[in-house]
Amino acid sequence: MSAAAGFGKVAVLMGGKSAEREISLLSGNGVLKALRSKGVDAHAFDPSERDLFELKREGYARCFIALHGRGGEDGTLQGALEVLGIPYTGSGVLGSALAMDKVRTKQVWRANDLPTPPYEAIDAKTDFGAVAARLGLPLIVKPVQEGSSIGITKVRAAAEMDEAFALAVNYDPVVIAERFIDGPEYTASIVDDAALPLIRIEAPEGKYDYQNKYFTDVTKYLCPCGLPAAKEDEIKALALKAFQSAGCTGWGRIDLMLDSQSRPWLLEVNTAPGMTGHSLVPMAAKAVGISYEDLCVRILEGAHVG
Repeated sequence: MSAAAGFGKVAVLMGGKSAEREISLLSGNGVLKALRSKGVDAHAFDPSERDLFELKREGYARCFIALHGRGGEDGTLQGALEVLGIPYTGSGVLGSALAMDKVRTKQVWRANDLPTPPYEAIDAKTDFGAVAARLGLPLIVKPVQEGSSIGITKVRAAAEMDEAFALAVNYDPVVIAERFIDGPEYTASIVDDAALPLIRIEAPEGKYDYQNKYFTDVTKYLCPCGLPAAKEDEIKALALKAFQSAGCTGWGRIDLMLDSQSRPWLLEVNTAPGMTGHSLVPMAAKAVGISYEDLCVRILEGAHVG
């Protein structure tokens, strides 16, 4: 049976209302083109412009979730699709909701003795100086439920905490301060519940922000990552355990850093990673001979309900 016949009518969910809408549209249109090139009856569907019940009324058999951030990656959409009985890609309700919340993800990791940088949730009443003293500088201050490096500040002095908090709280009422790990950044892509080759990220001045992630060509992505094979395998195993301990399934991405002693520190989980021309999961897949088009098909094959 061809992919086109086996999948039926497919909705590529993209856009949405989150702060990551722009990136979601880039991801979604890439996926849409790839699936159509494989003969899949795929159509764009923006939940911010259309009622989800139209998916059922219009006979969609599967959904490829290319929505990033809240309303697409946080379990709410997954729950709605389960009520509708329409299979969808990626993690289920629990894994999606948990991974979207950086504080609760860290709590689960710590409960499983997995390494993640020390952190504190902060609000407007927090003594920022005391937090900086306890965690040590520099710090990363970021909204708990955003991605794509939106609302993130690297704080080098306690006096900078107020401004960093003010930026982050624009995107989420819950903000986290996390000890900065000074070392190289890596990402581990998960597809079909297996870890792909690591990618080392080298951004200009170590600034892997929204602009350098998606709209410049100055960031370097190294795959092979340059680590000894045994060390890479160790980190891949850690990433897979971190992914699964957070209740995640199917496909996603774990971001991490190595410190000066080459110890890995888990940063966060992405359950609906970017699928743009600058995105990391397609790069890792390409390293093992999986084309972007075939990757999209493999992810779609894993669509499920619950």
